[in-house]
Order: sequence, then C-alpha cells, then structure tokens
Amino acid sequence: MGKGGGGWAKRVGIGSAWGLIVGMLLDFAKLESRHAYQWMISTIVPRPIAWVSTMGAEGQVNLAPFSFFNGITSRPPTLMFVPVTKVDGTAKDTLRNIEATGEFVVNLVSENLVAAMNNSAAPLPYGESEFAHFGIEAAASERVKPPRVRAARVAFECTLQQIVKQGDAPGMANVVFGRIHCAHVADEVLDANGRVDPAKLDLIGRMGGDDYCTTRDRFVVERPQ
Repeated sequence: MGKGGGGWAKRVGIGSAWGLIVGMLLDFAKLESRHAYQWMISTIVPRPIAWVSTMGAEGQVNLAPFSFFNGITSRPPTLMFVPVTKVDGTAKDTLRNIEATGEFVVNLVSENLVAAMNNSAAPLPYGESEFAHFGIEAAASERVKPPRVRAARVAFECTLQQIVKQGDAPGMANVVFGRIHCAHVADEVLDANGRVDPAKLDLIGRMGGDDYCTTRDRFVVERPQ
C-alpha cells in the first residue's frame, strides 16, 4: 500500500474519550484505484465469502468466490455480491452467466472448503467447469438450474433482481442483487433447538492480501433494551 506521499495522506491527531489517536488521513480522491483497493480490503474485514455457482445459456457451469458479499434485507429475502470486470474490461464468467440466465447459487464457505474455494479462483477458459476441473462435487438445486456445492453447509438459491454498475472499466463493480428463494442447510450445523450453531457452521472470512480468518473466537454482547 505504501506510505503517505503524493498528497494523498497526512498525519493527524484526534482527541477522544480513549485518549489521543494519531494516524493517517487518506484522501481517496487522490489515491490510485489499486491503492484505494488495498486500503479497503485491508480494513473492511473480515468479509464473508460468496462462493457463487452459475450456468450459462448453453449449460456452461462456473464456480467462483467473491468477498464483497452480504445479506441486505429479509423483506424480501435479498443478498448481494460484487464481481468486478477483468483487467481487459470484459465481464467475469459469473456475471456473464447471470446476465444470460438470471439465476445463481451462493454457497457459504466453511473452513474445510478453503482449499477447494481457493482453487476455484484460478482463471479457466469460459465454459470449463471449476466443479469438474478441481473435483468439486456438485448437487442439483431445487428452484434454479445452476448446481450447488454438495459439501457447502449452507447454500442460497437466488434469481437476479438487478445489477448496479459502479465505476469505470477495468475494475468496474457490478453489484448483483439476488432474491433468495430457498436455502439448503445441513443438519450437521444445527443445535438441539434447530438453530444454526456457529461453531458447527465454522465459516471463514477474507482479510487483506492472502489472509483469511475463522469465526471460532466469539463473544456475546446483549443489546440494550
């Protein structure tokens, strides 16, 4: 990421209830996009991972991970994730398939799936399935045509609501909003009351660079009434 220079950063000191906070003030208007990206992915953490399976108009199956991802509302049940354009300005296979068919599955990534998820990030020719290439077992979905990852402990079947394009190519963001129609939840992640046990779900999160984290270190904070 580099240190302050070129007029995009300066040292600041801010008084607070916790004492004097000394740090940097980053001017994102002056940052190159690649530097802005590095600062963002190193500080907006941890990020959940959407492992998205899609199918093209002629049956081409794709599987790829994205860490700009989250649920946004339950009325109606909706999630979003963000595939950016390639360096040559063309759409990634995931986006290409969703634009063609309007369907996708978001598989969640538990710690035992890290290697397979990471492998599926490798660039393959369009139409070559990551499921087949990396030996990732697929399972049929219920409401949409793209398959899900059989070993994923939770998978959301979705249809496209809209795509919001933000920025300029290359690297333009394509914010994909999907309506959740159903979810596959493995019995193994449920507790005695039928609720999700986060320890059994064992999801991972994306940090900056090549770093990941687990969700095993947790604590409880009760909301004020």
